[in-house]
Amino acid sequence: MNKKLIIGMILGAILGIFCILGARLRLPDHASFSYLLSFWYNRVILGVIIGLLPSLKSLKLSLLRGLLVGVFVSFAFYSATGFLDLMGFFAGFVYGVIIEFVLFKLNQMEKL
Repeated sequence: MNKKLIIGMILGAILGIFCILGARLRLPDHASFSYLLSFWYNRVILGVIIGLLPSLKSLKLSLLRGLLVGVFVSFAFYSATGFLDLMGFFAGFVYGVIIEFVLFKLNQMEKL
């Protein structure tokens, strides 16, 4: 595995922990173990997909791509849960942008 993929996966896993914490606060009655694990795994998948994509030279295009991948990946989980957690869906947009941004900056610094 290349560095970009590993870092993307780690970022997704870390951001997934924040999703779990947020879901527990927002949806205490619906936050079963399987729901939270699926939420976390969705963020890991987000990081893996972004990590697999080729690096771009433009920050704006990278951030736009992060947003679009975030929408695409988060919609899979959002639709599978009966469209219950809109905040979690929108968080996926932001997390896609965050992962893209970090990977873009790391790529500039050390050529991932």
